[in-house]
Amino acid sequence: MERIAFFDARTYDRKYFDALAPRAGLEITYLEGRLTPRTAVLARGFDGICAFVNDDLGADTMWALSEAGVRAVALRCAGYNNVDLKAAEKCGISVFRVPAYSPASVAEHALALLLTLTRQTHRAFTRTRERNFSLEGLVGVNLEGRTVGVVGTGRVGLRFAQTVRALGTHVIACDPEPKWGAGLEYTRLDELIRRADVISLHCPLTPESYHMLSRSAFHAMRPGVIIINTSRGALIDSEALLDNVKSGKVGAAGLDVYEEEADVFYEDVSSKVMRDDTLNLLLSQPNVLVTSHQAFLTDEALRAIAETTVNNLRGFFAGDAVENELRPREAQTV
Repeated sequence: MERIAFFDARTYDRKYFDALAPRAGLEITYLEGRLTPRTAVLARGFDGICAFVNDDLGADTMWALSEAGVRAVALRCAGYNNVDLKAAEKCGISVFRVPAYSPASVAEHALALLLTLTRQTHRAFTRTRERNFSLEGLVGVNLEGRTVGVVGTGRVGLRFAQTVRALGTHVIACDPEPKWGAGLEYTRLDELIRRADVISLHCPLTPESYHMLSRSAFHAMRPGVIIINTSRGALIDSEALLDNVKSGKVGAAGLDVYEEEADVFYEDVSSKVMRDDTLNLLLSQPNVLVTSHQAFLTDEALRAIAETTVNNLRGFFAGDAVENELRPREAQTV
């Protein structure tokens, strides 16, 4: 059996992988820590490793994995902005991902963030638990009739667009590869930013999309705009977002990702001092809702992730061509 080191292991992952790995001829060893150049030494003696969104798969890590004898890296996620594919190729390491596991899971989480913010159910929940049944300060807004801008119409973005359109919104979209048959109005990003009452991000993080929502972008937005991000944190300039929340330009923000999340998300830091002042201040705002990169966290998605990841590894070790292998020249789609 091929041996796989599973980094950043969580209890909710193990159930699904434990059921599939033995039948695929894989022996998994779960490691709780994140993968970094320093922890890559733990992969010595393993044939492959399994990594997640906040693991460091840069050049230093790739060389360390190569020296440890690792031949395959299986990402149990769609995005791979944390992977140096050129270094992987030089090291002779094959990298695989899960391009589509459950678009509905992420799209529905984005919608949940949006509806929670527009109706302030997160604040109402906190109040009623303290036996405060006052409605003062809980006036919401309807989505019907508003313009929702969807940035990125891959599998997730398209599902979100279709879902939110059913609520009576007008959807405009931006994507370098428009899905013309989807019945969406496509426009340039700068126009989308100017027109949208809601901006929801569903695109990959690339050098071109880094800080897509910059200070200048926020300046061009409509007053009271709602920002939703379930893709990658660095699509948004977090300090600019905070300033615009404080000024009232941004009416609300729902964030499932954050650009400096790696050392915080997926961890219990409730008894520690949080050194990230920007995140601290965002969390303190009543119109900002932050979840811990959990949009993927459904039974259906976890099952699909495990199945595809295991199949990717089984195919590689069997010498088969694997459709989900990543190469440096390829562009990312989500």
